[in-house]
Amino acid sequence: MPRSQRNDNFIDKTFTVMADMILKALPANKKAKEAFVYYRDGMSAQADGEYAEALENYYEALKLEEDSYDKSYILYNIGLIHASNGEHEKALEYYFQAIDLNPRHPSALNNIAVIYHYQGEKLKEAGKSEEGEALLDKAAEFWREAIRIAPNNYIEAQNWLKTTGRSQMDVYF
Repeated sequence: MPRSQRNDNFIDKTFTVMADMILKALPANKKAKEAFVYYRDGMSAQADGEYAEALENYYEALKLEEDSYDKSYILYNIGLIHASNGEHEKALEYYFQAIDLNPRHPSALNNIAVIYHYQGEKLKEAGKSEEGEALLDKAAEFWREAIRIAPNNYIEAQNWLKTTGRSQMDVYF
């Protein structure tokens, strides 16, 4: 039974009913609507911490989805699951696929930067300063791009860029 048919709480049920109404009204083909159902069920499972179920739904949505913009969000959510499971390299693969399809995806750019920052700090702690700094520079590159696209977001990243001397501008917005 699809997740959307077994939601127990009022908010999930309401969202599902509204999403179904919108889905019926959308001028989309059957395949696109089916992809959306899998995507919606994946988001619901992900919100409940049911990552295996979420991934199954996202992979099904990927098979059906033809729109590259929509695919970028499916890939991004898959990356989120891998990142939350500590699978940073796998998460990076999906984030990069997301920005290949949608280069203006600031959340994916931000999450790439977060992973590079984390990895860079770990390398520095392990005494590998040069490699660590290289990853921190890569983090800065992705944060600058995310901030360029969404200048009012990522305030902590903006502060980090400025305090570490990696900022190329004083004001982003």
